Amino acid sequence: MSTPTPVTALARRWRLEVNMGTAELPDWQLCPAITEFQWTAEPNVEDSSTYDDDGWAGNTKTGQAWEVTATFNRKATADSTAYAAVHEKLRAVAFGWGADSEAQVRWMDRNGLPEAYQGNALVQWEPQGGETTALDQVEVTLTGNGPLAQIANPLAA
Repeated sequence: MSTPTPVTALARRWRLEVNMGTAELPDWQLCPAITEFQWTAEPNVEDSSTYDDDGWAGNTKTGQAWEVTATFNRKATADSTAYAAVHEKLRAVAFGWGADSEAQVRWMDRNGLPEAYQGNALVQWEPQGGETTALDQVEVTLTGNGPLAQIANPLAA
């Protein structure tokens, strides 16, 4: 029996969803038209070296922060009277204060592979502008506020 040749995963495998409902009654909806997506979950590492380590460095993870950056094409209805509801939610949250400044988000492998994450994030909204022929794009930065949970992929078979 031959070994199957592995294929390289594509960057476009990520699917971002925003909870349009509440924490008690979530309504997860797709953030449409993403053209670029990156996320990080960088640990904070402090030097914990001691004389007892015989000159070897010791390190201790003391915290962790996460962030998602997504750029998307702004989508409007065919009659140009409304923007995509998820885009509007992110824009509104970016201008909120306190609890109104956070969105619950999750992202996962759209092919159903096991990688999937969920958390609450502060939203930064940055229209990208451009020339007369440019598309209307927005870059959204989601800065984690609290833990980033590894979840079962909702798209898994």
